[in-house]
Amino acid sequence: MAGWARWLRPSINWLIVFIPASLIAEVIRQPVLTFITAALAIIPLAGLLGRATDQLAICIGPRLGGLLNATFGNLTELIVGVLLIAAGDFEVVKASLIGSIIGNLLLVLGVSLFVGGLGRDEQAFSARAAGVHTASLVLAIAGLGVPALLMAASPSLSTGARQVVSVGVAGTLIVLYAAALVFTQFTNAHLFRTPASSERPEWSRRFASSVLLGAALLIGLESELLVSALNPALQSLKISPIFVGLILIPVIGNAAEHASAVFFAIRDKLDVTLEIAVGSSTQVALFIAPAMVFISLLIGRPMDFVFTGFEISAVLIATLLIAVISRDGHSNWLEGLQLAGVYAIIALAAFFL
Repeated sequence: MAGWARWLRPSINWLIVFIPASLIAEVIRQPVLTFITAALAIIPLAGLLGRATDQLAICIGPRLGGLLNATFGNLTELIVGVLLIAAGDFEVVKASLIGSIIGNLLLVLGVSLFVGGLGRDEQAFSARAAGVHTASLVLAIAGLGVPALLMAASPSLSTGARQVVSVGVAGTLIVLYAAALVFTQFTNAHLFRTPASSERPEWSRRFASSVLLGAALLIGLESELLVSALNPALQSLKISPIFVGLILIPVIGNAAEHASAVFFAIRDKLDVTLEIAVGSSTQVALFIAPAMVFISLLIGRPMDFVFTGFEISAVLIATLLIAVISRDGHSNWLEGLQLAGVYAIIALAAFFL
């Protein structure tokens, strides 16, 4: 059986079950069932999206491929976020963005370092590449924190002034993200890129593009069902919207990406694991989150860039831990367990928030 067929069959079998189930649940107006089945359908769809992006990146070469991965790496979060903004669920949108950042930094990287470190004294990775991502995350914390500090200092600030600050901060972060892309993918690519791979694509360019488009469209459909059932389901399940945004939605959207990071750690390819986990967090913090501000203006549902103290603190803690762990370019299973443990603590606190 061809490699692509072996890879696609489990995902297609999963989708054959959960996509019709979510549509039926929506028709018979069962919001809890709709929410659960739509969430389960998004998991393999996000995996297909990531796989198609990877295959297309191999087809078009390392430089454009790196740019493609950086652009489409968090497309699932972007689609879900746009639909949540359209529904006016700004609290959940902001929590899901923060959840994606800390989920990648603490849960994904933690589990990867733990599993990859079992049976090994240490694993090595590029401290330089990790340092660039950490610096970008510190910058993102400044961008997330300054509007919140402004609101704390001037609680009577007008809505218009708050929006101007939000747009200014978001625009600055996007420009700096673009500069970081140029730095890592073009002007200083030799400092970060691993040796050229002899890997050949299993999918043709046309097939990968078709899967990418199809997965994106189906993610849009299932995300629409998920968002429409969100509030009724939360009322029935008695779950906090913050917990859903901070924990559940990021885990659903990143499940396939999480598995890939762990897989590469097991194979002792920790640089790839870090690029998936830390690189994805950097993209969310510097591009996806700021982009939501501009998207909200375009669709007529303005959202500010003011996050809660709990959300900013969670990102700050995660970033500090990554900075400490990555400074020497080596890791072990204990450090991975510690990262995952901090994520469990944050998740527990979020459940009662």
